[in-house]
Amino acid sequence: MKVIYTLLCFFLAGLTSYAQTVPIPHLQKRGLATQLIVQGKPFLALAGELHNSSTSSASYMHPIWKQMAQKNLNTVVAPVYWELLEPAEGKFDFSLVDSMLMGARKQNLHLVILWFGSWKNGYSSYTPGWIKNNYEKYPRARDKNGKPVQMLSTFGEASMLADAKAFKTLMEHIKAVDAKQQTVITAQIENEVGLFYEPREYSEAAKKAWKADVPQDLMNYMISHKNKLLPELDSVWKANGYKISGSWEDVFGKSVYDEKNWRTLSYLTEELFTVYHYAKYIGRVAAAGKEAYPIPMYVNAWIKQEGTFWPGKYPAGGAEAHTLDIWRAAAPSLDFISPDIYVPDAKYYMSWYHRSGNPLFIPEIRPGQQSANEAFWAYGQHDAICFSPFGIDESKPKDDPITKTYAALAQVKELILKHNGKGTMAGIYLDTIHPKQEFNLGKYHINAQLEGKSYQFAGFGWGQKRADNAGGLIINIAPDEFVIVGKDFNMTFSPLDPDGRNLDVEYFDEGTFVNGKWVTTRRLNGDEGTGGGDYGFGFGNPLVASLRFQPSPSGDYSIVRFKIYRYK
Repeated sequence: MKVIYTLLCFFLAGLTSYAQTVPIPHLQKRGLATQLIVQGKPFLALAGELHNSSTSSASYMHPIWKQMAQKNLNTVVAPVYWELLEPAEGKFDFSLVDSMLMGARKQNLHLVILWFGSWKNGYSSYTPGWIKNNYEKYPRARDKNGKPVQMLSTFGEASMLADAKAFKTLMEHIKAVDAKQQTVITAQIENEVGLFYEPREYSEAAKKAWKADVPQDLMNYMISHKNKLLPELDSVWKANGYKISGSWEDVFGKSVYDEKNWRTLSYLTEELFTVYHYAKYIGRVAAAGKEAYPIPMYVNAWIKQEGTFWPGKYPAGGAEAHTLDIWRAAAPSLDFISPDIYVPDAKYYMSWYHRSGNPLFIPEIRPGQQSANEAFWAYGQHDAICFSPFGIDESKPKDDPITKTYAALAQVKELILKHNGKGTMAGIYLDTIHPKQEFNLGKYHINAQLEGKSYQFAGFGWGQKRADNAGGLIINIAPDEFVIVGKDFNMTFSPLDPDGRNLDVEYFDEGTFVNGKWVTTRRLNGDEGTGGGDYGFGFGNPLVASLRFQPSPSGDYSIVRFKIYRYK
């Protein structure tokens, strides 16, 4: 018995030592990229966000956890609701949180927690009843006519303190039950915050703040970052003489409204004012949570777009890409801002948010085949930390295009993480509007083209209908060697330093990664993939090497290893 007790003590001491030596989830710079570190290692979140109400019931979620694993996710983005966590003031119920942790762990999944606290999609729908019914203590925002709207005011100190207390209590609980397992890897504070109908609030406190000087913490940030601010903020500050004090209109000028060009930053001064006060409120909530358990935290945005192009039409005060500096100044406890993307041109918004050191983390994107291909662009082109189609629990694994995307990305995720921030990787996304993509990588100029040509030779014809869109990524693992993931597109490689020698393919292997090691399943030299032999008919350009994926009967993405050599 004494021996068993001694061994148990050693075991418990080992667990304590492990918990002390392995850092909690955090962000870390790697070259030009930012990586999420989980259990001491870089982590690539292949994620999906659940519907808003899914985690309000443990029994409803019970069969869904397994489906998430079957979709090849390693992370689920899931809400925690203030109204269910603290149904009575000061009385907390963690049963739903614990059921989420258990369900995720059983399927070896991680969690991104969405804190539906003071605001969700602008509105205060998920606040507890004791908040909703005490509107004198927890005031609502007011419109231009002085009438209250459904949303909590950012000027409600009691509201912020109650939210911060609840969120801190949640993070204390997560630390107590999950610090060792690290199931929860990041936390989103609120959801798509901001005012509708008005670009700024008109409560008495808000009107007083509007007439006052720009807060000193924001001015100090702008002064100290004068040559590093995003151009959207710097340009209006510059246009008003780089003033270091004064009212919001003194410093940023009077706003314009342009209904003809949706890209114009209409009502910008009012928006900056509103963003500042949302950021101060949310920053204090995040700071309270980080006191308990300082994992990475962020805010997400309903993005400015053609259909909703002015603040108030989209939630005014949200984490728009052009307001990044305001969030950094007013909410330093937040680690980054993120876009929710439900527009045709996702690539534009990915680049818009991946600026000024802000890592790309996509907590929501519309589901479907297009976004399943855009995932490759996000990870390959923008070193994304996370990609997450919304409503991931709506479809069955076999019917969801992301299942095949994540099956391929799961194979190469270690290679992606190894090449983050090195400039040795590129994402590929093609569609019928932009069927070609050209870029330089390593020693080659690469041309990717959407596939679907029809070939005729000696009376025989074959071919295929061109795909509507295609995605993939390419990693330059050695001077003339590449690992490429994709389907439905062709590639050609031209040397950046042509020396008169001809190019050809040394080998073109289809395969997979097993425990991080490459395993070839078949070699595809010649007419099955490289453009030579019968497939190329001998008329190819000898100064260019080419690659074509072999179609998979099941529609899976191919993973290939491809090496070029030169001869004369």
